[in-house]
Amino acid sequence: MDIFEEVADERRAVADLVSGLTPEQQAARSLCTEWSVREVVAHLVVPLEVGLRGFALAMLTSGGSFDRANVRLARRQSRRPFEELVEVLRQRAGSRFTPPGSGPEAPLTDVLVHGLDLRWPLGLHRDVPAERLRTSLDFLADARGGGLVPRGRTDGLRFEAADVGWAHGRGPTVRGSAEALLLALTGRVAALEHLDGEGLPALRDRLA
Repeated sequence: MDIFEEVADERRAVADLVSGLTPEQQAARSLCTEWSVREVVAHLVVPLEVGLRGFALAMLTSGGSFDRANVRLARRQSRRPFEELVEVLRQRAGSRFTPPGSGPEAPLTDVLVHGLDLRWPLGLHRDVPAERLRTSLDFLADARGGGLVPRGRTDGLRFEAADVGWAHGRGPTVRGSAEALLLALTGRVAALEHLDGEGLPALRDRLA
């Protein structure tokens, strides 16, 4: 599997899904608490438009904070016409940009998780290829997802996604769909009600 091709396909799928959203849908709060649906789409455009130099400058003007720079850049991009953002996501889907020190699993996970951030609140469904989901789950579980999964969140727990035939870890089990596990591992508490297993109370405490 060429992961960069999977990233490009996923970006185009998100672009197709959000094209034509109403202003009310664009303004809806996403699962990523800092952002509306529109701002999530803008965030997905940031690495396609800004690049490392632009992000470094944003960090300098944000007191060195990666998170503040990320929010600032997404909100700046979100001022553009929505369909323009969608078209950038579609036309530049093949970008092979990765964060420093990361491979293609990082942008794949970014677009998968943020796609869920906007899809779940809007009730939008799409069938994501199982191999794509397994790749991102491995990325998050094995290497803490390039910092997306804080240290200790997965310790002593086993995670199982029966819908894609994936499991990782040892200990009390947390079970659910691959999508719900992706969201929970990256801190989205809305996913907890879609999970079960004897390890769920421990995970719930860690996300509190």
